[in-house]
Amino acid sequence: MTGQVRHKITGIISAGHAMTAPPLKSAQEFNVRMLAYLTFAASFSAGILTGFHDLYWSVAVVGLILWPLIMQLLTRPLRRRFPLPTRNLLTLMDGAIFGVCMVVLGLDPLLTLLLLILAAASFIMSAHLATFSTAMLAMIASGVATFHYLPDYAGVPPSEAMLFTGAALTGLYVLISSWYMIRLTRRLGRAQKELHAQSAEHMALSRQLSKYIAPQVWQTIFSGKRDVRLESTRKRLVVFFSDLEGFTRLTDELEPETLTVIVNQYLEEMARIAIEHGGTIDKFIGDSVMVFFGDPETRGTRKDALACVTMALAMRRKLSELRRRWRKELGIEIELAIRMGINTGFCTVGNFGSESRLDYTIMGREVNLASRLEASAGPNEILLSKTTHELVREVVSSRHKGDVRAKGFANPVPVYAVQGLRRELGEQSLFTDVDLAGFSMQFDMDRLRTYDRERILSALARAHKHIKDRLL
Repeated sequence: MTGQVRHKITGIISAGHAMTAPPLKSAQEFNVRMLAYLTFAASFSAGILTGFHDLYWSVAVVGLILWPLIMQLLTRPLRRRFPLPTRNLLTLMDGAIFGVCMVVLGLDPLLTLLLLILAAASFIMSAHLATFSTAMLAMIASGVATFHYLPDYAGVPPSEAMLFTGAALTGLYVLISSWYMIRLTRRLGRAQKELHAQSAEHMALSRQLSKYIAPQVWQTIFSGKRDVRLESTRKRLVVFFSDLEGFTRLTDELEPETLTVIVNQYLEEMARIAIEHGGTIDKFIGDSVMVFFGDPETRGTRKDALACVTMALAMRRKLSELRRRWRKELGIEIELAIRMGINTGFCTVGNFGSESRLDYTIMGREVNLASRLEASAGPNEILLSKTTHELVREVVSSRHKGDVRAKGFANPVPVYAVQGLRRELGEQSLFTDVDLAGFSMQFDMDRLRTYDRERILSALARAHKHIKDRLL
């Protein structure tokens, strides 16, 4: 896995965390808080002018105006380093101050309701929603304490000027805060559109990058089960190698464009079959394919081995179909045969390489043995090691082919040639594949369609007549 691919993967995974809902800007947040304090200060001023409060309450008016300004300056460093806790702390302090003010303003039901709505809106606009209930409790607690020490103001009807001032400024507060919320909603809408656009871009990029990585590995990276870093582990895996016999000769006979079409179609079909059977595609090396079962997902070694052998049989069948297809579409008689080797054992699997370039692959003696088995196989032959044979012998029919001398192994290695799945062999077999010079036939009863019955029988009858007349 190259460094560029790793960089793209990291960007895609972190993209969902990078886009967050834009909070209310600091200046707007201050304006909302300041307007709430001005409403309380104006209500006190109206009370002083109408004789509801003594003149010395002018100090409270000045304090209500200066307090948010002073706290804005003093908490600036904290808001940069700890924005959310600082906002929550200021909101709690606002709640305590607003509770005192409501009691001193007389606890008139109408005026108190207006100021309560204003305070609640201020808490929601200025801090996190989780702090709202705490700020309301702080306001109630400070109000109860003020009522205990200053009971003379509670129950005294406020002047009309106080009611009018409170109502007018509360209405103004609602209008301004609503304007801010509309702006915030628009910003959220734009951010959501940008997020959707980025998500679509990342999904398209994800689909492109997934072609360079096995689907199972891609899924484990995105789900967080696997980190993109240098690491490896020992696991019991089923390893598969395949190679095309006759491909080298084919490269000398065909034009590069035709050869490219053949190789791409072949590898496309082999990859599809490997994925369908749950295999992890390690790599393509020219016309060679390397697949393993057991990591990052495993169904148990026995089922992994059976899936691998079933995959190999499907690949052998598919090559026969491809030869017919190339003969029909390209007009080329291509003599290609596939050789396959399967081995089971403990391997080292993981990310190998450097921090700038990683390759998710497997290593070890058992990997080398699978490769040697493939090299020893004959045309369209699937060779199994003894370990793999023992795992699948109840389902797969194979014959002992003797021992082979594998390079890098001191002792001869017993091998078994796969004949097929036991349920598909004999007279009850539902699949037949014959490809000879001048004669080619393949049928799979599981795929035949009922409405093709007459055409199939007619073709078989004509073939039988011609063969009988010409060859006997």
